[in-house]
Amino acid sequence: MSTVVAEKVDLTPTTAGPAIREGAFGNARALACRECGHEIELGPHYACSECFGPLEIAYDFPVVTREEIEAGPRNIWRYKALLPVPTDIEQSPNMEPGFTRLLKAGNLGRELGIDNLWVKDDSTNPTNSFKDRVVACALSAATEFHSKVFACPSTGNLANAVAAAGARAGIKTVVFIPSNLETPKQVNSAVFTESLVAVNGNYDDVNKLASEIAGEEEGWAFVNVNVRPYYAEGSKTLGYEIAEQLGWRLPDQIVIPVASGSQLTKVHKAFQELIKLGLVEDKPYKVFGAQAEGCSPVSAAYKTGTDAIRPVKPDTIAKSLAIGNPADGIYVLDICRQTGGAVEDITDDEVRAGIVLLARTEGIFTETAGGTTVGVLKKLVETGQLDTTLETVVINTGHGLKTLDAIAGQVGPAATIDPSYAAFRATGLA
Repeated sequence: MSTVVAEKVDLTPTTAGPAIREGAFGNARALACRECGHEIELGPHYACSECFGPLEIAYDFPVVTREEIEAGPRNIWRYKALLPVPTDIEQSPNMEPGFTRLLKAGNLGRELGIDNLWVKDDSTNPTNSFKDRVVACALSAATEFHSKVFACPSTGNLANAVAAAGARAGIKTVVFIPSNLETPKQVNSAVFTESLVAVNGNYDDVNKLASEIAGEEEGWAFVNVNVRPYYAEGSKTLGYEIAEQLGWRLPDQIVIPVASGSQLTKVHKAFQELIKLGLVEDKPYKVFGAQAEGCSPVSAAYKTGTDAIRPVKPDTIAKSLAIGNPADGIYVLDICRQTGGAVEDITDDEVRAGIVLLARTEGIFTETAGGTTVGVLKKLVETGQLDTTLETVVINTGHGLKTLDAIAGQVGPAATIDPSYAAFRATGLA
């Protein structure tokens, strides 16, 4: 059998842009390949020139104390020493996302039989999803690279965040979405930018188009394409905040929705960095991934015990998770297996039930991604995969007002009556 060896290719831009100012990326040292470890200088690169593997940020962290972090602003910039951003990042016009609430979910815990449950509620970010975190880091990088257009392919929440952040920063934005995206998410993008492009196809088609444009158009910063290494680091702040809000400790178990898989891998990276920096005690924890059955390539690979992620054509109401070929899928598998967690999926009806369950127990209205995560949490308990005696955190990534159509037929008036006391008594609600 013959062996095909990949030829070394220079993936750096052919034209040199303006010089990057010193300290533009804080304590970031280089871009490092997640596969072979090869390092290159910081720049708008996302693929390794040696093996084509994905790049991520490598750091030379200084000594960081809890007190220094706690003295920072109540947003993600309190962790700026651990992010690829300049030391003066607070002075730039940005949406200041993060430091969202971590709620003790006693009612939901009792309903599911979990002794100690928390919900990290990221629906209170500026555009009502966790995407404001990653976009803030991507915008910082795009600014340092002197980009003229801030852009993204998106399943909705990212488009909202990019359009709003670009408006705030005064940079042109162009966002690309599948044409069948939920109407509220389309409106939430179009209100911030006149350059919303709906593409006939699914997210993977939109992402392919964005990659082609990024390769042809000079000066375009696609947050999850050519500045992806910087963008992805924003998800680490979820992990930092959870640990800090728990009193500088790691949870025993955490359940995270999986679309591209980047959020899950970066929360795990955040936990590991906090351990290495001595900010939290080193302890075992389990990471669980949540997918919708209609787009569950990572869950399918986990259940069959394989390492290969087989791409699928999405068919689910959880459109923010509808990425049929997840870029970080193999890394999700590694983390969930290594930590003793799992990757699970549920049906669309169970997604809807998860939305209602969270709303009626904790007063949190989540979108379909959150319904997926809560529904998977319930399934993990029922199947015995999650230890109900351990401290558990579940992440809510976005607000339910963005996906009203998903449950519009599931909830509504208990009764429609005439305006009389007798009519009300007849309902049996008294």
